[in-house]
Amino acid sequence: MNRAGNDDNEFIEKRINSKETFRGHLLHVFRDVVSLPNGRTAEREWVKHPGAAAILPLTDEGEVILVRQYRYPVRRFTLEIPAGKLDVIGEEPLVCACRELAEETGCTAREMKFLTSIATGVGFTDEKIYIYLARGLAMGIQKLDEDEFINTVKIPLAEAVDLVLTGKIIDAKSCVAILLADRMEKEIV
Repeated sequence: MNRAGNDDNEFIEKRINSKETFRGHLLHVFRDVVSLPNGRTAEREWVKHPGAAAILPLTDEGEVILVRQYRYPVRRFTLEIPAGKLDVIGEEPLVCACRELAEETGCTAREMKFLTSIATGVGFTDEKIYIYLARGLAMGIQKLDEDEFINTVKIPLAEAVDLVLTGKIIDAKSCVAILLADRMEKEIV
């Protein structure tokens, strides 16, 4: 039962059929017909995503390393934590996180701590991002893919929190990671 005293099972939509309408390198789009709790049917369009891992690199000096890149869908530059999709079926998110940290920032980490996982857009995708905090950083050289154009930016964690709270960092995974890291740092002190 949920808080309202209702049985959640009575609200589950059941898939009647599913049709893949688009298959890309990253995304697969489906149109499903579902049976609604009231007996009617409806269409649900949704995007299948392989999942991803993201990392908030935190230096010993309390600075976060963010990546600045142009994001075509929102037509602007964004500040984000390093991240990437799970490349193969069954890839461990921690393996992906370590790879993406090295590729996008050139860093390796002595410690990788799992923070949380988030569902990025529950109304249209099954994408899940696993978020880690990286500490004990050793700097190296970026190993970007040929279609990646990324600059790294180092800023104090408190400044990153301000950028989240003022809407200058808009990327959801980055907002969640920065706010969680800030809370953790305050609990340690």
